[in-house]
Amino acid sequence: MDDPISLLQWPAMAITLIAAWLVAAQHKKKRSWGFWCFIASNVLWVAWGWHDRAWALIALQIGLFALNIRGARKNDPDETSQNKAA
Repeated sequence: MDDPISLLQWPAMAITLIAAWLVAAQHKKKRSWGFWCFIASNVLWVAWGWHDRAWALIALQIGLFALNIRGARKNDPDETSQNKAA
């Protein structure tokens, strides 16, 4: 049987695809779920990358994590228009 950590790539891939689908939605709530799914996939990819010593993948996921946090904040329907200017 494979090492359990090496199997993380499959849910990470699936969650990434689901996130991409949701982020393309027209409704803010679905887009918000998409960003949070992307954040979950970033965490899974970092865990998998750490185990496999895939340092470039980890660096990419950290950068994408920051962009997904930004996207989630800018997409938040409760944010005021004043905070969305950034």
